[in-house]
Amino acid sequence: MNTKLLFADAGAFPTPMLAVFAVDLATGKKEEPRPLLLTQSSDLAGAATRALGPGEFKAGLGETALIHTSDRLKSAGLQPDRLLLVGLGKAKDLSLDRLRKGTGTAVRAAKARSVPELAIAFPEASADLNAPLAELSAKLTARALAEGAELAELDWDTYRSDRKDRSVNDLSLISKVLDKNTEQQALAGFAEGLIVAAAQNFTRSLVNEPGNVLTPTELGARAKAMCDDAGLACQVYSTEKIRALKMESFWSVAKGSAEPPALIVMTYEPAGGVAEGAPVLGLVGKGITFDSGGISLKPGDGMEKMKYDMAGAAAMIGAMHAIARLKPAVKVVAVVCAAENMPDGRASKPGDVVTAMSGTTIEIVNTDAEGRLVLADGLHYAKTLGATHLIDAATLTGACVVALGVLNAGLFSNDETACAKFVNALAVSGEGFWRLPCTDDYRERITSEIADIMNTGKNRWGGAISAAMFLKEFAGDTPWVHLDIAGCAWNEEKKPWIAYGPSGVAVRSIVEWVRGYSAQ
Repeated sequence: MNTKLLFADAGAFPTPMLAVFAVDLATGKKEEPRPLLLTQSSDLAGAATRALGPGEFKAGLGETALIHTSDRLKSAGLQPDRLLLVGLGKAKDLSLDRLRKGTGTAVRAAKARSVPELAIAFPEASADLNAPLAELSAKLTARALAEGAELAELDWDTYRSDRKDRSVNDLSLISKVLDKNTEQQALAGFAEGLIVAAAQNFTRSLVNEPGNVLTPTELGARAKAMCDDAGLACQVYSTEKIRALKMESFWSVAKGSAEPPALIVMTYEPAGGVAEGAPVLGLVGKGITFDSGGISLKPGDGMEKMKYDMAGAAAMIGAMHAIARLKPAVKVVAVVCAAENMPDGRASKPGDVVTAMSGTTIEIVNTDAEGRLVLADGLHYAKTLGATHLIDAATLTGACVVALGVLNAGLFSNDETACAKFVNALAVSGEGFWRLPCTDDYRERITSEIADIMNTGKNRWGGAISAAMFLKEFAGDTPWVHLDIAGCAWNEEKKPWIAYGPSGVAVRSIVEWVRGYSAQ
């Protein structure tokens, strides 16, 4: 999609379709909706008012209404052939993420109607709505609109022979003419939005691939190709290196598959090098390209979804895709541990004991709790590479989905400052994460009678916390954030602003977390 930012009068811009945002001013539950168009153009507002009857458009989030422009309005200077009204929900809830979703809604509505060219008007405050928009800078607004558009345009019917191309080929984001400084800020935000969205879409493309295509070796090859293109250092190792590093925890998962594992290390060095005492950020991703459960075999129902058990790894690869282009002033090392979890004759058995790279002994109680086994060695290895702060992402536990559903992913941390930086990042990323505890009083849940720790809790209660406590052992005293994205890595339903399929969750938040350290 050819996406551009223009400074012009949206109402006078000739386009097959112009999308205009609207909010609902009603505040009480029993109050009738009061839609307000976020435009200062009387022509646009008048056209909508005359075309729609009372209650026909309520401005709910993701709601749309299409208006065909009359010849009379065109002669009066209104140039779009059609107006698409896009609801952002209650005015009091207006946020960057609602703008992101509203833009995505507009793009998907145009795709559904086979409209190849679309323009979207920047939201403009009026006397009835001043404060919420005033809090959104031109830079962040432009970024959110660019991200929403690029994320919405893609569908994931990659392997369908009857695939229909209904792309929006040209998208124009139209802002009114601003002062030069504000225009430069908007252009900077727009450029950032394209970078971050491209990274998230790259992540989604990896997560969408079936396990027979995206093996650990292929994931390594794609990560290496991305790094070569972006100017990042990248090494991809396999069995020999993993055994040499004494990563028995990682190897215990990989050895049951005919496909060799991949240890992927990506490094970003800021211009000018790294000052003494500066933080080095370690990004660690779970890369299980297919998870059968191993000897503790999963039920067959829904097992096909286990192709996206590498979504945490994909998020880290995608984050590095963006970091290479945004160029934060902080060193970043990403470690991805990729493997298949399969049940052949060499596979680990429940009751086996292995020694992780750190020297910690682990009793493997359940081979389907494999993600934490690969992350254990990944976290420790990142520290040996110099990481002073850690963040990991993994589709780790079904228990986290039970606890939080599919609207929020799990957030855990051993450090208040590192966690606060991540929470601050969510204001820009718009992603949903909910913090859960991993305090030391949960430690006894993973204590083994025959080894240092075991890879499950003593019962099924608080399973996401037990998994986090396991990982905390390997983070040690290093500031660490853990993201359990099991419930949010795949969109099970089509939404007005994004397609069914891979979500690319955590990429935007990880990138903002990294930039938070760059700014200090």
